[in-house]
Amino acid sequence: MAESSGADRAPRHGLARRLPAFPWDALIPAKQRAAAHPEGIVDLSVGTPVDPTPASVQSALAAAADSPGYPTTIGTSALREALVAFVRRHRRAPESLDVEGVLPTVGSKELVAHLPFQLGLGLGDVVAFPHIAYPTYDIGARFVGAEPLALDIAALAAQGDAALPDPALADRIRLLWLNSPSNPTGEVLDVAQLAALVQWARTRGIIVASDECYALLPWTVDEVPSVLDPRVNGGSLDGLLCVYSLSKQSNLAGYRAAFVAGDPSLVGELVAVRKQAGMMLPGPLQAAMTVALGDDDAPRAQREIYRSRRAVLEAALRSAGGTIHGSQAGLYLWTTFGEEAMASVERLADHGILVAPGMFYGVGGGAFVRVALTATDERIAAAARRLERL
Repeated sequence: MAESSGADRAPRHGLARRLPAFPWDALIPAKQRAAAHPEGIVDLSVGTPVDPTPASVQSALAAAADSPGYPTTIGTSALREALVAFVRRHRRAPESLDVEGVLPTVGSKELVAHLPFQLGLGLGDVVAFPHIAYPTYDIGARFVGAEPLALDIAALAAQGDAALPDPALADRIRLLWLNSPSNPTGEVLDVAQLAALVQWARTRGIIVASDECYALLPWTVDEVPSVLDPRVNGGSLDGLLCVYSLSKQSNLAGYRAAFVAGDPSLVGELVAVRKQAGMMLPGPLQAAMTVALGDDDAPRAQREIYRSRRAVLEAALRSAGGTIHGSQAGLYLWTTFGEEAMASVERLADHGILVAPGMFYGVGGGAFVRVALTATDERIAAAARRLERL
């Protein structure tokens, strides 16, 4: 998902005053110090793809460039059919899921940030999400005046209401975010955990939104299950949404190509709101996304590139005294050097390496740094040499 810095200006009006500071702005001094390294910076912080967009996707975009009319919110027939085929192939979606249960979105961060609004949540409602997590789950709750609630999701799967800080909260939670593989930890929820979470949420009328954007990048697990999988949902998609992005697996971060799939009634609600708001993926991008969804070879090749980079970085981090936790799948190595995160950030910046501090993702990340695999082979090799000298 996109993570970029904005202007360093204090908000003066309205909603912006209620939001926390944009975390990535706090990394600017460390980035400047890392950039001063005589051999250049190795930026392993944000995790933006650096490898080429597949040629077939570029060609499809160019071929569709003559696009004078408005695109539709729901997407072209070809795109919707490609979405259905993709989630059936890769997320084990049932045959019952058809084009009424899929919807393209303008990137996945947009959907994460605005889903509480599009579902009609507001004051008095609670949005729950993992206690170490992508910060936009929290921001989406704040946008609508709902209460953000960080939870230990593994404990929730095992203990149900007993994992809540107050059991009465179960009556106020309207939306539960899951994230597997996790950004930043790379932890994967297995079928039994997902099934327990879905069952718990359903008995309380809670919508489950599962962010599965890194699912095609498994490393130390055999599979990354989905809420669309009948083994998880018992054959019913009621109350379930799967959020997915092509940014990482197909190097399409600049295309903002993502989608949501699941309960057709919930998808229909999103369509109705998004039509009114004019939230639609541009026509040429819909054509390019259709091609990307049908190409399994390019993501498979990209995964092997990341596998190689991961092996190099993992060994180097360990040689530098780092301990890697989780990191079963996805684009990051969740690493601790046994010190506060910012101490690690600053020490690595002195060697020209920029990483993300764990506290960006919740108080439980305070001793960790998130190390991205998204740099060129040359930059990954440079980082490894510097780490091995630490």
